Amino acid sequence: MNMNFERARFNMVEQQVRPWEVIDERILSQMEAIQREDFVPVKHRKLAFADLSIPLAHGEFMMRPTVEGRMLQAIALDEDDTALEIGTGSGYVTACLAGLCKRVCSVEIHEDLHQDASARLQEKGIDNVELFLGDAMSGWQPEQAHDVVVVTGSVPVVPESFLGWVNPGGRLFVVTGDSPAMEARLLTRLGVSDWSEESLFETDLPRLINSVPPPVFEF
Repeated sequence: MNMNFERARFNMVEQQVRPWEVIDERILSQMEAIQREDFVPVKHRKLAFADLSIPLAHGEFMMRPTVEGRMLQAIALDEDDTALEIGTGSGYVTACLAGLCKRVCSVEIHEDLHQDASARLQEKGIDNVELFLGDAMSGWQPEQAHDVVVVTGSVPVVPESFLGWVNPGGRLFVVTGDSPAMEARLLTRLGVSDWSEESLFETDLPRLINSVPPPVFEF
């Protein structure tokens, strides 16, 4: 039986994302317009619209659609904003960000995920995106600060370097804490070292690679 992707995408937005307090019509239309099924690994295509974390290679995951929707709403992108995404993954969130702001810069640590996302975004004609291969926890730096920084994996605590990548007035979306009860947070940069913070919701995301402190051996 062939799946009706248009209908499934509409249902995902109306029956899952909207009821989870995502009411910004720009976000809902963007999520309905982007063909999520094309960013999901072929063997999981039938799950493209389920409210599940979908497995990618290397133990990485696509976030649940409800979490993606809440995140996109919280960062409140303006069409003149630039966004930095840490963890390109499948490229789906990259595509959503690209439709909501002027330019997206995204970094991925795994070369195959980076290549696949690049190919998908090109196929879709999404050209306001610049993809980088690198480790944001160690050595990789963006060329400039951005209005919005989105971290698609969790971190035990927010790295100082991430804060430095946010423009004054800009926002950082990040998930911190320990599984299974992690906290999605929105940090807004008010000044050079002044921040306000909002706790958004509880979730559970895999760790960003190299964000885990090395184990302490006791003798």
